[in-house]
Amino acid sequence: MTSASCTHCHGPLPLPRRADMRYCSGSCRVLAARRRKAATAARVRSEQAAHIPAELRAKHRWVRHLNKRPTRCDLPRWASVRDPSTWSDHAAAAASTVGEGIGYVLTAGDGIVVVDLDHAVVDGELLPWARRIVDGLPPTYMERGRSGTGVHLWFRGSVSCGRRIRRGDVAVEWYSDGRYIVIGDRVPGTPLDLAELPDAAAAIASLV
Repeated sequence: MTSASCTHCHGPLPLPRRADMRYCSGSCRVLAARRRKAATAARVRSEQAAHIPAELRAKHRWVRHLNKRPTRCDLPRWASVRDPSTWSDHAAAAASTVGEGIGYVLTAGDGIVVVDLDHAVVDGELLPWARRIVDGLPPTYMERGRSGTGVHLWFRGSVSCGRRIRRGDVAVEWYSDGRYIVIGDRVPGTPLDLAELPDAAAAIASLV
């Protein structure tokens, strides 16, 4: 026999009642469903956060994104990569429902450089030119771009200015300031920290 109290509010169930009755009212049924949904969302956020390096999660550099543009986490307004007041911490960004997902703002003082390999993945495998670059650089945190065909490699380092190279099928960009990066799924087997990349621009360019 089922419990005589409401699963949600723990108040008494009305009489007479069905044997499988769990809620005292339709309102409690709806509220219980919302609570389950919130708990599921929190679990998913926790699992996703576990795949992002702690040193990135610890910084107040997070935004949301919509149509390739950064948005604020607290309001449906655009964020700016030059205005820290429009950024949030990771927890707020992950919990926000604004836009389509989370992104990270690169700023010069943080000493983080991201290498973006565009159109580098086909059928789940890196193309030869992309594999050469990945294998030639230190193992580091790597995640898939939003399209599923690109990858981002994250390093400790800096470049004096961003650069983009297009040469045949090769499509490489690198930045350490004034950009935001949409965060995708971590590439399985890659480290959960950022490798050091001294003289980053020269190291990357030598592999292109």
